Amino acid sequence: MRPLRLAMVLGLSLAVLQPEARADGRSDDAAEQAKLAAIGLAIVKEKCARCHATATDDKSPHPQAPPFRDVVTRYPSENLAEALAEGIVSGHPDMPVFIFEPEQIEGFIAYLDSLSPPETSPPAAPAPQNGNASKAPPANTGHGSTK
Repeated sequence: MRPLRLAMVLGLSLAVLQPEARADGRSDDAAEQAKLAAIGLAIVKEKCARCHATATDDKSPHPQAPPFRDVVTRYPSENLAEALAEGIVSGHPDMPVFIFEPEQIEGFIAYLDSLSPPETSPPAAPAPQNGNASKAPPANTGHGSTK
């Protein structure tokens, strides 16, 4: 096999074997995202749970701290990476400043993504009532008689 052809075959093989990545560079591999979300949950329980609700149905201990399930609907998780790296600063005086390492940011974002409501498909067109679909008359194609 020629070197160029071999390189192309190897390159394609590697591309097929690697998990898909999203436009923001994060993996679409469900197992990897679940592992990262578990890391994120551990961080959230350690640093955030004293004020924020961390599950899908609990109440925040601090009345002015939004549940994380609401945070993820207000702010796309991928937009939070820079703020997490530089230090989240809130207008609320009780909110401490946290600075996260890149691995912690990946985990935190995966955790937030796990709280995102499922994406819904647009509603399907309603089915015709009683099987009476409106039918358009056949188009006049200019062929045949026009009686």
